[in-house]
Amino acid sequence: MVNLTEGIEQEKAFRSHAQGYWSRNGGVAPELWNDWKWQLKNRVTKLEQLEEHLSLSEEERAGVLLSGDKLALAITPHFFNLIPRENPDDPIRRQMIPRIEETWSSPYDMADPCGEDSHMPVPGLVHRYPDRVLFLVTDRCAAYCRYCTRSRVVSGVGEQELHTDFEEAFRYLEQHTEVRDVLLSGGDALLFNDGKLENLLSRLRAISHIEFLRIGTRVPIFLPQRITPELCAMLAKYHPLWMSVHVNHPRELTIEVKEALERLANAGIPLGNQSVLLAGVNDDLETMKTLVHKLLMCRVRPYYLYQCDLINGSSHLRTSVAKGIEIIEGLRGHTTGYAVPQYVIDAPGGGGKVPINPGYILYHDNEKIVIRNYEGKIFEYPETGNENVQFAPQREYHDEYLYS
Repeated sequence: MVNLTEGIEQEKAFRSHAQGYWSRNGGVAPELWNDWKWQLKNRVTKLEQLEEHLSLSEEERAGVLLSGDKLALAITPHFFNLIPRENPDDPIRRQMIPRIEETWSSPYDMADPCGEDSHMPVPGLVHRYPDRVLFLVTDRCAAYCRYCTRSRVVSGVGEQELHTDFEEAFRYLEQHTEVRDVLLSGGDALLFNDGKLENLLSRLRAISHIEFLRIGTRVPIFLPQRITPELCAMLAKYHPLWMSVHVNHPRELTIEVKEALERLANAGIPLGNQSVLLAGVNDDLETMKTLVHKLLMCRVRPYYLYQCDLINGSSHLRTSVAKGIEIIEGLRGHTTGYAVPQYVIDAPGGGGKVPINPGYILYHDNEKIVIRNYEGKIFEYPETGNENVQFAPQREYHDEYLYS
């Protein structure tokens, strides 16, 4: 029987899993293991490689055989070492190993749940919000998450191909002076070599009305070897530059990942984390609390907790919205505010991020607002009486509303 307390304590620790499965037959020379290009070249991408190290379930084996026409299989040696040999329900394994459930269809599933294709004025540039754009600069990642919201275009085997026109994108950005914020994503821009990435950043920084740049990446977690001192020094030339990383489970925060994140922070790059709420991965309070506390220890601010997008084949990984609210309820007030991410749903079809919060406002009119705190205690705060403000519908407030 698994000791839950012991398991949580193990997840709280920062550990190194190198070289793990690759330690056989004398292992790998340290200079190779720590080379990010070696890590990419030696990714696990085939069924026989998986079966060499893992005891696959029937659902996993069938999923791997079918993965070639939806989303490729690829896992870096560093990250693969987090996957146990025997447990198909392990939270890291559920994120990375294809399963037959990916072929299940749900009436709610969508190929493009965030509506990005319909907000793409030029190929590869998504302009959905007034003052910011999403720049899809590549269709490749260091490893592929099975719940990827862009599985239609990433990895090279999806139903669409990404054809970013960089020059047309730069012209669009130059002409649209309302754009002040550019987020580089894809795929993962940190797979570019330093020279190619710097060329991209310098072109963007040369556009005067673009105030700051962001990079969305899972590379520091999948491939911490990529976060070299040279890369950090180059990125520091293009401040203000922010970075959103993607960690879902506390075990992903290894010693190597912590050191990589600290190198980025030491280069002056503000770091935020975006997690996806996933069934069997992080859909319980203790796991999420351990994750957000470890992130703060890595100098990363928990930023968003996403409800899993309605991507095709992801129904087995989706949780209820009620579960997400329950987790936020268990964090807010029970730990530091810096550790509490904003829970959001990316509204299906392109509605953008909508914040989802527990019901802390119980009543609101032009005289007062009635609120509850994390303990369920009720308080009143006087309103200014501005009659032009639209208030929430009036209703009586009783105990049954406290957790509605």
